[in-house]
Amino acid sequence: MKTQSRFIKSVVAASKADAPQMPWARGQRRAAFIAKRKGLTLKKVA
Repeated sequence: MKTQSRFIKSVVAASKADAPQMPWARGQRRAAFIAKRKGLTLKKVA
């Protein structure tokens, strides 16, 4: 399978999915990175 056709198939499959992942909903790892960049500390929940 060519790379381009595989890419197009994955894009079509993702567009048919119910709820694609939104960039602002990436979770704790992203929040920790943003807090570190801003110089804040996050409360860790084990």
